Amino acid sequence: MTPPPSNEPIRILAVAGARPNFMKIAPLMHEFARRPGRFQPILVHTGQHYDKAMSESFFTDLGIPEPDVNLGVGSGSHGQQTAQVLMKIEELLLERKPHAVLVVGDVNSTIAATLAAVKLDIPVAHVEAGLRSWDRKMPEEINRVLTDSISNWLFTTEPSAEENLVREGVPREKIHFVGNVMIDTLLTHREQARKLDTVERLGLKPHAYAVLTLHRPSNVDSAGQLVRLFEVLGRLNRELPVVFPIHPRTANAIEQNLGGRKPDLHLTDPLGYLDFLRLLTDAQMVLTDSGGIQEETTALGVPCLTLRDSTERPVTVTEGTNRIVGTDPDAIETAISELRNGKKPKGRRPALWDGQAAGRIVDILERDLAGKDAGST
Repeated sequence: MTPPPSNEPIRILAVAGARPNFMKIAPLMHEFARRPGRFQPILVHTGQHYDKAMSESFFTDLGIPEPDVNLGVGSGSHGQQTAQVLMKIEELLLERKPHAVLVVGDVNSTIAATLAAVKLDIPVAHVEAGLRSWDRKMPEEINRVLTDSISNWLFTTEPSAEENLVREGVPREKIHFVGNVMIDTLLTHREQARKLDTVERLGLKPHAYAVLTLHRPSNVDSAGQLVRLFEVLGRLNRELPVVFPIHPRTANAIEQNLGGRKPDLHLTDPLGYLDFLRLLTDAQMVLTDSGGIQEETTALGVPCLTLRDSTERPVTVTEGTNRIVGTDPDAIETAISELRNGKKPKGRRPALWDGQAAGRIVDILERDLAGKDAGST
């Protein structure tokens, strides 16, 4: 493609589709705004997450401007959701003619926007590239691999990501180790979150509760697995309150698999970003099957037990406070007991998780888009 004339702003179409995307997009939008006249960001919300607490409140919490476009895709199967984003965003790309498309993470919106752009010969920047769980049963893994294979810029959060990409044949000149934009967002908002009364409002005391999140099919799609998990976590809850903000997908699974019978835990509706960050900050431990929460707990120095058999974020284990314990409830109970009895990880914040990742990303985009044919980067 032809770069924009020197007197014309660089049009970047930035795509967000689901809750984790918003934390990654926010620092990039702020960085574009700090360079007025140089960039013209076009923020697209695909509507993949449409629950207010899962999407709209994040724009308020994170100070993101209202999206320029909301595609309103909503829920559906993976194929339906991907197809809807692909069709709708293609029309938008033809209308807006961006110089590049910026995608983040690994959701269906990410791969759909990437495919649409590449088919139109528009270069793509993938933020959080190269992460691999090596579990092809995870839809997110398929999205990551495919997006990385056809993107022009691959912005990585940890050294293992570059190793993965090189192993897959990606030229090193396309790969840029820039740090973690999710940690940009966390560090920017940590003090604001600390001023909230979230912990007290939920009847808790600092460092005297656990936080639980569940949404992966391996944990919530089987009635037997859910029952056994909730038995283990219910026993913990009798000793240490377990706060469980219920993801919409998990709420549906509980309704379908357990007849709506609620677990014996401290249940809440999904929380906005700042409330959830406040909750994480003072937790004694966190139990999760989320990817991003593994990173956030590492940055905060909070012990994390990941209820999965693998992680695409190994630096959270090798350097951070994360431990992969699998999905077997007995193993999870053993790990909980060990953690409560003093076997706590001594983690540190990984390299370049310093709050400056967005600036590095935008520096590279500005250099490449202003200076030469972006398609050749």
